[in-house]
Amino acid sequence: MEYNFPLISIPKFHIMIVLFELFHPKRRFNGLLVLLLAFSQAAAAQHTDTRQTPARERILLNEGWKFYRYDPATTADSLIYDVRPEIKESKDDGPADARPTEAARIAATRSILKPWIMPTGNNFIKDHAKRYKRPEGNPGDNFAFVQSNFNDQTWETVDLPHDWAIKGPFYKGEGTPVGGGMGRLPVQGVAWYRKAIDIPAADAGKNIFLDVDGAMSYAMVWLNGKLVGGWPYGYASWRVDLTPYIIPGAKNQLAIRVDNPANSARWYPGAGIYRNVWLVKTNPVHVGQWGTTVITRSISPAAATLELKTIIDNNSGTAVNAAITTQVYLANTDGRKTGQPIAQLPAQQAMVPSSASDTVSGMLTIPHPELWGPLPQQVPHRYVAITTVSAKGKVLDKYETVFGIRDVRFDPEKGVFINGERINIQGVNQHHDLGALGAAFNERAAARQLMLLREMGCNAIRMSHNPPAPELLNLTDKLGFLVIDEVFDSWELKKTPHDFHLIFPEWHEQDLRAMIRRDRNHPSVIIWSFGNEVGEQYTGEKGAATAKELYTITKEEDPGRPATIAMNYAKPDMPITAVPDIISLNYQGEGIRNGGAYAGLKGISTPPLFPAFHNKFPGKMILSTENASALSSRGEYLFPVFSGNSAPVRDTMGGSSKIQQVSAYELYSVDFGSSADKVFATMDQHPFVAGGFVWTGWDYLGEPTPYYSARSSYSGIIDLAGFKKDRFYLYQSYWRPDLPMAHLLPHWNWPGRIGQVTPVHVFTSGDEAELFLNGKSLGKKKKGLHEYRIRWDDVKYTPGELKVVAYKNGKQWAEDIVKTTGTAFQLKLSADHTSLQTNGSDLAFITVRVTDKNGLMVPQAKNLLSFSIEGPGEIVATDNGDASSLVSFASTEREAFNGLCLLIVRAKRGMPGAIKIKAKSVGLQGAEILLTGK
Repeated sequence: MEYNFPLISIPKFHIMIVLFELFHPKRRFNGLLVLLLAFSQAAAAQHTDTRQTPARERILLNEGWKFYRYDPATTADSLIYDVRPEIKESKDDGPADARPTEAARIAATRSILKPWIMPTGNNFIKDHAKRYKRPEGNPGDNFAFVQSNFNDQTWETVDLPHDWAIKGPFYKGEGTPVGGGMGRLPVQGVAWYRKAIDIPAADAGKNIFLDVDGAMSYAMVWLNGKLVGGWPYGYASWRVDLTPYIIPGAKNQLAIRVDNPANSARWYPGAGIYRNVWLVKTNPVHVGQWGTTVITRSISPAAATLELKTIIDNNSGTAVNAAITTQVYLANTDGRKTGQPIAQLPAQQAMVPSSASDTVSGMLTIPHPELWGPLPQQVPHRYVAITTVSAKGKVLDKYETVFGIRDVRFDPEKGVFINGERINIQGVNQHHDLGALGAAFNERAAARQLMLLREMGCNAIRMSHNPPAPELLNLTDKLGFLVIDEVFDSWELKKTPHDFHLIFPEWHEQDLRAMIRRDRNHPSVIIWSFGNEVGEQYTGEKGAATAKELYTITKEEDPGRPATIAMNYAKPDMPITAVPDIISLNYQGEGIRNGGAYAGLKGISTPPLFPAFHNKFPGKMILSTENASALSSRGEYLFPVFSGNSAPVRDTMGGSSKIQQVSAYELYSVDFGSSADKVFATMDQHPFVAGGFVWTGWDYLGEPTPYYSARSSYSGIIDLAGFKKDRFYLYQSYWRPDLPMAHLLPHWNWPGRIGQVTPVHVFTSGDEAELFLNGKSLGKKKKGLHEYRIRWDDVKYTPGELKVVAYKNGKQWAEDIVKTTGTAFQLKLSADHTSLQTNGSDLAFITVRVTDKNGLMVPQAKNLLSFSIEGPGEIVATDNGDASSLVSFASTEREAFNGLCLLIVRAKRGMPGAIKIKAKSVGLQGAEILLTGK
């Protein structure tokens, strides 16, 4: 059996070697490198889907769009989805746990296009009586941008996925159109995308659909001047039927309008068509959109019994007697079939009426099933079901469904069990942006994020707080991560003036059902979440009624997985807490603004509530869906150092508003949060809690608490550029106790602190450590009960060498050394891989280090760097992980931040050859690196 990444085939035993390398204690970095190299070959291939049949085509439409954005200072066209409330006052720097408020409703006083858009979601409205009928007329038919003969040659040419805002410039100062909460980037405004598509005459009689994986936001589609439909929620994946408007044998003009309001999110949403777009061609009789469901009914070592449900759509003019067969194959890691079928569902007959749908279901048995399970304890095996629809001996459709077989159990006392094995949830929350690449999805960049999290010991991702790109779930399936798939950050009460609450009343059912139908066959998804910290926690029975409605919808679509909501305010005796299957607590388990340095802070105040919820709901499992929200800036160490284990950031304690940085001693958090140390202690004291999800795995654009004049968050364990903060090693020491590791902090370049107390902390998976300064022992110390670091808080700084030797069970376990470096002398470049696919999406992430003559990174270096490129490649973006930097990500000049900088490079599409990257800095020796486009 082989495992295939896109464009490369990797034998199974090589994959096992990679896993050994990655998780063997002494060889983890080799394993990470090998796997990242594999993913360099597995970058998202931007091409026509190769799994084609004469009956079904799925063609990627990402190349060569024309793009125009109105100047936000001017008035855009009048083709609006709906009116929005006027914003009289907006403040985006309030606490993240502030109470949501009542919606401001407004009646439309001008022409709106909503009545023509609502029918797009009809297939996701259960009650046919509530489905929408398209009005007569064709709004926008006389508008130039939708016409085939409009000359768009002066418009910018872009490829999708596309985020128009990410290159900036950043807004600076107060009173800006977009503040720190949404990342200070120009996401707001109206824009158009146009593309002419060739439809051969042979396609006459076919059904032709446009599938949009994500467009931010209020997207509306015209074809050949006709309004087809659209979808307002920017995180949804959706389809419009182009068939009635197609002209076979001609060029057909697509025009898509997006309208992204300011004050519509609490984080950076991105802007534009930021995910893939597909053209799907089928016969009139075909498997419906996301039309298959695979349900595991029973599992034993000998066999697994599966139920397969298939929706057949008949868009022809007559009833059709269809035969449906399904064959199941083992899948490689790319989800493609291998070998011969291992099981088959006998032919089923369905008489499908004209312009209607029918569902068929059947049972089949998989002998000796290879189970999907999370790494590193298990292996994420998958299968692919190929469903064939035929009539009168003619194949009408072939449809592939990739799935996994696994048994998941949620125990209220012991947590999550996968295939009979307890798996502690060691998760992180992730927003959808990819740092300097913005919201535009890139599989290569997403894989990089996941692999760094894997190295830390992470095994679970909460998709905060929206449906992810479909390819991200493909990655979590392949890599064996567990997933909470979440749909809404708000319901009817608002968190920002123009957020989802405006469309919740009319679109919540469609959005929720669409997410579940799209994602339900992903084995990595183990829990659905239909809300995050919603305002309805505060509204008693009314809020509980809304929760019950969403819960019911979720269970109708997928009765097999638990459904939950993340609660930061609701208490055990409140009505809403009884609704979900799982108790999901944000920060309440550790306590919010409770005790110690947090006592008396303004806002929600809660004692530690894990025991109270456990007592109230003894039959429900408890998860910490958000915890910590600790803050730090990589390589920034501020004094004095807090003597306890957790404190809120203040200018006198862990923070500096002057330089907009938070101390990297990793003791500080937002007001409602906790340090990692405090979270670990709480978890260890409540073993019935199944685990938790850290806020956050990576820094993300927007929500830069506590400094809202910055651009990006401080909460990540990994910074925005992908460089590890010290906290990475704290989590690694806790999550990977069998990995010999030790990590010293801070750096040891303190010329202004000679003779001053400079605390030294050690993160280690050992239980004891001895510290040496210039060869002299400063003593051995053991971790105490519920202690997760070893501290020497009275060390007086003198230049030289710090060394720690860690022990476990009395035996030497690991060591780390930090040295005082010389002055900055040279630049060093290293790439995560040097062989790039020329598919337009593969990326190389190049790390730039400022080092001394001996090659040691200078930890406080902030030299200005400049970059150039020769050959068939392009510099996509630069970054340094500094949340306060407002230099455009598109700039080829950027300061190092504490010795490091990142360069992201892409080979030009279809242009192989050598690519040379050069880095320079005044007064330093430059460096260069060679890449190859293939």
